[in-house]
Amino acid sequence: MKEYKVMAHIHSLDGEMREVTILKQEDMFGHKIPNAYIVDYGGVKCTAIFNTYNGQYYADDKYGIIKEN
Repeated sequence: MKEYKVMAHIHSLDGEMREVTILKQEDMFGHKIPNAYIVDYGGVKCTAIFNTYNGQYYADDKYGIIKEN
């Protein structure tokens, strides 16, 4: 998957829209999780979802932060 930029609702900003970079689709045990992504927002890697009903992304930079090992 190639990285791309989208607008997303940011959790720490109470849902304000900002640009994020989609890094990859999230997977579990080698299986892709539909509508779940790893994104970069301001240098922070975090989880995000894509809501298919309204066509918008939601990035969780509060509780979904991914720490590098």
